[in-house]
Amino acid sequence: MPNPKFLMCICTGECPGFKNLELWKLINYVRNQLEVDYALVHPQLCVEDGDRFLRDLVKPGEKYVIGGCDPRMQKKMFSQAFKEAGGDFDSQAVPLDLRNLSTEEAAERVKKAVQGLKG
Repeated sequence: MPNPKFLMCICTGECPGFKNLELWKLINYVRNQLEVDYALVHPQLCVEDGDRFLRDLVKPGEKYVIGGCDPRMQKKMFSQAFKEAGGDFDSQAVPLDLRNLSTEEAAERVKKAVQGLKG
């Protein structure tokens, strides 16, 4: 199975839920220590340019671990872009709520998700 891709939505960088998260420390941990093809940051996936980004990025059959807000909100906001790209959010995305976590807690949550996809 191919490696998943990691996408981090940082909610413009202004969301107080991410105040304890050292973004670049997390991203470098994920890309250097976990079995992912890459780790990307987008400032706000739930807006128009986020939709365009997902439509360009998502490929059918590939897996995406998405760090950001509530998984239910991610499903609501990203499903249409996945569909327009020929994909399916429910079968391809593992949405993670990384708000209000320390960098280490977020890294552990991402690690578990990636390992879960790798089997």
